[in-house]
Amino acid sequence: MIHALIPLADGCEEMEAIIVADVLRRAGWSVVLAGLHGTAPVTASRKVKIVPDARWEELDLLSFDLIILPGGAGGTKVLCEHDGVQEALRIFDIEEKWIAAICAGPLALHKAGVLKGRAFTCFPGVEKEMRRADRSDEAVVVDRNLVTSQGPGTAFAFALKLIELLENETAAEKVRGGLIY
Repeated sequence: MIHALIPLADGCEEMEAIIVADVLRRAGWSVVLAGLHGTAPVTASRKVKIVPDARWEELDLLSFDLIILPGGAGGTKVLCEHDGVQEALRIFDIEEKWIAAICAGPLALHKAGVLKGRAFTCFPGVEKEMRRADRSDEAVVVDRNLVTSQGPGTAFAFALKLIELLENETAAEKVRGGLIY
């Protein structure tokens, strides 16, 4: 079974967090929504409340196969400033574990140094905050162990690509069919 970790902070993009978690759970994955500030409900960018499954600081981060960063301006700011998230991103990259980020989430990858020399995409305009002009226009971009995507409208394609990469196309097609996607 694939074990995926999604860190949550106030201001995260709810569609990106929930759609990705839901699609991956439909594939039979273990997905942990980890609260960066305990298990109190997280208030997402559109005021949707999300209850984390666990507290970030209580997790064995290396037991996960994949870390996924949702976007949302407020949540991404926290991901950029959270020492634990930044350290986890660097360790996952060194260990060549899968790292994924959507929308503004790649800003946290940039801050951790994970994007250096890599192809990526993000929400249009976010690349300017990184002082990079090489953002791809593709909905989902894969570069070695790094997967990035553009935003809420690409969340399904993003999650299905993760299933394809970490499992196989057959598993992704099975979930895709069940979603009528």
